[in-house]
Amino acid sequence: TTEPGDYVAREGEPVDGLCIILDGQAEVSAPANTEEANRPDYVLNKYDYFGYGTNSSVHQVNVIAVTKLSCFVLPSQYGHLLQTKTIWNAEETPESHSLMEQILHLEKLEVDIFRGFTLPEAPTFNQVFGGQLIAQALAAASKTVDCLKLVHSLHAIFLIAGDNNMPIIYQVHRERDGTSFATRKVEAKQKGLVMFTLIVSFQKEELGFEHQAAIMPDVPPPEQLLNMEEIRERRLTDPRFPMQYRNSAAKKKFVPWPIEMRFCQDSKSQHEPSLHYWFRARGKLSDDPALHRCVVAYASDLLYSGVSLNPHRKRGLKTYSLSLDHSMWFHKPVKADDWLLYVIDSPSAHGGRGFVTGRMFNRQGELIVSLTQEAL
Repeated sequence: TTEPGDYVAREGEPVDGLCIILDGQAEVSAPANTEEANRPDYVLNKYDYFGYGTNSSVHQVNVIAVTKLSCFVLPSQYGHLLQTKTIWNAEETPESHSLMEQILHLEKLEVDIFRGFTLPEAPTFNQVFGGQLIAQALAAASKTVDCLKLVHSLHAIFLIAGDNNMPIIYQVHRERDGTSFATRKVEAKQKGLVMFTLIVSFQKEELGFEHQAAIMPDVPPPEQLLNMEEIRERRLTDPRFPMQYRNSAAKKKFVPWPIEMRFCQDSKSQHEPSLHYWFRARGKLSDDPALHRCVVAYASDLLYSGVSLNPHRKRGLKTYSLSLDHSMWFHKPVKADDWLLYVIDSPSAHGGRGFVTGRMFNRQGELIVSLTQEAL
């Protein structure tokens, strides 16, 4: 604790650790002989921090208490505690981490510029999976924001199809950094062309009014349902399916998705404009709130727009859907490696475009995420 006017750090003195302001206000000020154009004068407020150097580091500026100041100091020898166990900011991707974390791993090329890849083990479609673009772009944006701010809404526009065999460059634009909110715009590029854009808003946790009118549907728990792999195995051995179909399906390479899914409806419901399924990330995810929201963003595009095609499916008709835009609102904290119920409805299809809405509930019935999408 220091009094107004006291030096918290002096220019040239050794850095003895990370100093976090718990209460009060301080001013960063360069020595008087510093050129006016290079004077980094600004104010530090609650939860701002400075320091965290190596044993040979020294302070480059003075930090002076403006008001009575209370700080928490983490000594340099305990700096390793600040190293996250997630691969969020790691240079390499450990094989021990889940496939979902490996998909979200980005290579930093420059300030606010990242490179992502479509992994061979990840689900592949005719083009880069929309959920991958959303999640990787959100990961890039999250890396440029104060860790106390988490995404609460995002809005994506798909411009052109992406190539699975090419890396994706993510350029982050810092649109705004406020006390409680931050806004980022992310452009995903291949061959120099913008193929996808994402607008993301982040917010610090705040207290406020709460209510929930949405009610989770009454569905069986995930433990009583089959996952996609078990459904596939049953179909391969079910004599009611034609032998030609079973042989063809058995020959196709099957790569399990990094998201485990368990469907609540039977095949009789496949023509209804709705779908309910439980999902969670395979494996254990690192304990990073931003990571878990990126994983949910990835999963949100799985089987989503196709629900608007359900009432129009019939034997012999080949259909195909392509996402046009995608929006998400995160209402409450989420754990993506715990079961979440995805409730999808399609209220309208017209003019070659299908519209779908989504709600995600945790097992306690809390509404965690709301979504909308339009697809071609």
